[in-house]
Formats: sequence, structure tokens, C-alpha cells
Amino acid sequence: MDTSFIHNYRQLQVVVCILLLPTLFACPSDNDCTKTITIPQVYFVGNQSYTQDITQEVPCDYPEPTEPEIIEAPVLENFTYEILSFNYEPYTDTNTTRVQYEIQLNNHNNYDVIGIPILTAYDGHIEFSGNLSAEADEPCNEISANSSCILSFNKEYPVDPAIPPSSTYQIVNVEYVVIN
Repeated sequence: MDTSFIHNYRQLQVVVCILLLPTLFACPSDNDCTKTITIPQVYFVGNQSYTQDITQEVPCDYPEPTEPEIIEAPVLENFTYEILSFNYEPYTDTNTTRVQYEIQLNNHNNYDVIGIPILTAYDGHIEFSGNLSAEADEPCNEISANSSCILSFNKEYPVDPAIPPSSTYQIVNVEYVVIN
């Protein structure tokens, strides 16, 4: 075999290695630089706040968050409800207003959930939403996977003579806000 061929072949190998070496150890451009940051988020249900953190990949020059991001309360997907019973008495014999209901809350997900049922009601004049589970006999703050819970409520409230109770009161919607 010709030694000049072998010598030229080795020189070619060295030249190729020298040309390719910088590309193997090249630093990425600033446009390719990314980092993972934690973004604090907060949402409100009634007068209570809940926080959660999410992570996100951003460019290296992206500023770190200093304030929590205010988001909408996360509502449980694959959720249904059924009003099993509802009784509203604007005036009882004891000069109170009585509200009674049983609502079946259904979690159709393959995971347990911790949260708060939010009822939207209409009193004949305005529509309002709120968390009544703190006063409920069964608050349903946890619902197992593919399961249901009966939210039961039975309370009487004193009638304020300055603000007579509405003669109409109905539940128009139920949502389940996730807090886990």
C-alpha cells in the first residue's frame, strides 16, 4: 500500500477532527437558552384564598415572578349534580326563613378530589353564588374517584324586619371548585 496515501488519509482525519471539534463544544446562542421557573398562583373562593405553583420553561432573560398571578378558581371537570330535594320557606312559625336541600355531587373522574361546592341561587331579584358548605350538615369537601356525595343543608335564619325575605328562591347551578 502506498505510504503517501496513508499519510494523506491521516492528515485528512486530523483536519476533519479539528473542523468538527468546535461544533461539539459550541455554546448555544442566547436565543436557545431556557430555564424553568416556578410561578405562584392564587385564586379566591369567597373570602378565602388558595395558592398553587406551576412550573414553566422560559427564556433565560425572562424575569423571575415577584407577585403571585391571580387566576380563576379551578372548576372540576367531569362533574355533575342532581338536586334531590329543595325546600324554601320565607316565613316559618318561629319568624325565621328556612332553607333545606340535598344535592348529589358526582365526580366522574378517575381520581379523588378535595374542593368546595359553590351554589348559584336566584332570589327573584338577583343571582348570587357562594360557598355554603361551612354551614352544611354534610359539606362534601372530598369526593372519591368515580363517586358521589350528598350535600345536605338545613338551616333557619332570623327574619330581618327591615329586609323581608324573598318569596322566590331557587338553585340555578352548582360547581365544584378544586383546592387540591
